[in-house]
Amino acid sequence: MKELQEIVAAFAKAKNCGKTVAIATIVKVSGSTYRRPGARMLMTLEGERIGSISGGCLENDVFERAQQVIVSGEPMLVNYDTTSDNDIVWGLGLGCKGMVQVLIERLTPENLSPLTFLAECLHRRQVGVLATIFHIEGQIKAPVGTHLMLHQDGTIFSNLEDADLSADILEDAREVLDKNCSQVKLYPLLGGKAEVFLEAIQPPVSLVIFGAGDDAIPVVRLAKELGWYVTLIDSRPANATSARFPSADEVILSRPEAIHETVEINNRTVAVVMTHNYLHDLEILKTLLPSPVQYLGILGPKRRTEQLLLELKEWGIQLTEAQLHRLHGPVGLDIGADTPEAIALSIVAEIQAVLADRSGGLLRNRQEPIHNRSTR
Repeated sequence: MKELQEIVAAFAKAKNCGKTVAIATIVKVSGSTYRRPGARMLMTLEGERIGSISGGCLENDVFERAQQVIVSGEPMLVNYDTTSDNDIVWGLGLGCKGMVQVLIERLTPENLSPLTFLAECLHRRQVGVLATIFHIEGQIKAPVGTHLMLHQDGTIFSNLEDADLSADILEDAREVLDKNCSQVKLYPLLGGKAEVFLEAIQPPVSLVIFGAGDDAIPVVRLAKELGWYVTLIDSRPANATSARFPSADEVILSRPEAIHETVEINNRTVAVVMTHNYLHDLEILKTLLPSPVQYLGILGPKRRTEQLLLELKEWGIQLTEAQLHRLHGPVGLDIGADTPEAIALSIVAEIQAVLADRSGGLLRNRQEPIHNRSTR
């Protein structure tokens, strides 16, 4: 997410300067690859590169091809096959045992840009779908690099001329929006066929931290490194300041009993409670546990969390299994953390694992592929 934010910012800067740039996007993969579909790299004629599409193996070759695309204006699909048993592939010695298809497009300040759409999704903190035609066969009215963009509110932007193909892609884009999972689809047409990458665009993870103590500082810092949208809430005026948390997106001064009025909590929100105040935690849990929050972590020993839940029950608050399952107390992965920085790492790592539906274990013990087989 942080990488995408940097790409969007760099494109906005280039656009304001009237510069033409190229964007390389992974649109399809098979086998073992370092990056997944949707990974991007922005390039300029001056040699600037923002983002990456591999571990450093493909970038130089893609950059050289991007210079051609910037000059010609013609999109280019490049296939990289690293399944060869030879040690040297293009003289790079990749050995990843996978195939990667990269679409390189020219972006000008005037044209319909997928990055403009991505910037709008990030700014609005909303989901969306970007459909990109990256491969065609035969004579069809849908050149490579044609896009359809679907916003969360149903607004559509497209430069597709084929009405039937546009309708089919739109129908699938709505399904991708609903399921929140990217996919590649092949569309048979009269006179040919088109292959399309339907990309589910994710807004930044919305992390709400309750408690502005010193131990919250590294949590905010690590979350921002991942490009998350961080909101910090505390009732102490001396603690809840932007000076203490300059990288936080929002710093809110609020009493625990008023948090439902000061911050939006939805099914995309993740929250961490670290006020170090038992009564404050009790009031915050009273609001958060029945809410649709996606993840809820609380700092402190397990017995303390159990006591908090017992008091809530005595207050007549009945919680479902699903609501209790979202509660993680003590918060964080078991990595032996005993400093604020290490504890912050364990907290952010656990949130990432939960969002990715992973256990947070050792990769060497994983029997399945590291990445899911879907293009998400």
